[in-house]
Amino acid sequence: MLANNKDWNYYWNNNSENFTKISFSKKRIIEILDKYITYNSVIVDAGCGSGFFSNYFCQKTNKVFAVDNSESALKKCKQICNDKVSILNLDLLSDEFVKNFYKKIDLIFSDGLLEHFNYKEQNKILFNFYKCLSDNGKIITLVPNKFSPWQIIRPIFMPSIKETPFILRNLIKLHQHNGFKTLDSGGINVLPIKYSPEKYLGKYFGMLLYTICIK
Repeated sequence: MLANNKDWNYYWNNNSENFTKISFSKKRIIEILDKYITYNSVIVDAGCGSGFFSNYFCQKTNKVFAVDNSESALKKCKQICNDKVSILNLDLLSDEFVKNFYKKIDLIFSDGLLEHFNYKEQNKILFNFYKCLSDNGKIITLVPNKFSPWQIIRPIFMPSIKETPFILRNLIKLHQHNGFKTLDSGGINVLPIKYSPEKYLGKYFGMLLYTICIK
């Protein structure tokens, strides 16, 4: 793992307010998510952080699990979501994660998760996710883009948090290696403005890359 719990607890204690506000990138992520959520969906927000997306999922379904291994993150998430979600302190690398959710989940979402783990750990996490998804379940993954201009200034805003950004081809391969089939992929937030050339430039220069996969 590229950042430990001490780093994350410090980070969420001091920066969570910035991640509870709506932004152009969050709006674009929501546009993607809206296509794949139904009222009866059972959802895991894996690495829930501040709880922004856990709270969004609560507006769509009443079966939401907010999972993180940082006590500070879970505290922030609980403040935002109140009692609308199930808050769980779980290690995504542990077999205990699978025991909690084996074949029960319709959607596993992560935003800014995999880049904080090494390749072996990434595979273990996706292997666990695969086992937790229902037969018709989906996994939506967002990670930072190696070629985004954001990577130049990111260390200024997140000095204690290390990450390894992706290129889209490798993100797709990582999921395929763990048994997933890709429904859709691309990149978002090429420019932090309302109208941004995601369609043509997203997968090359978007701040975030995404994949939508099934078993």
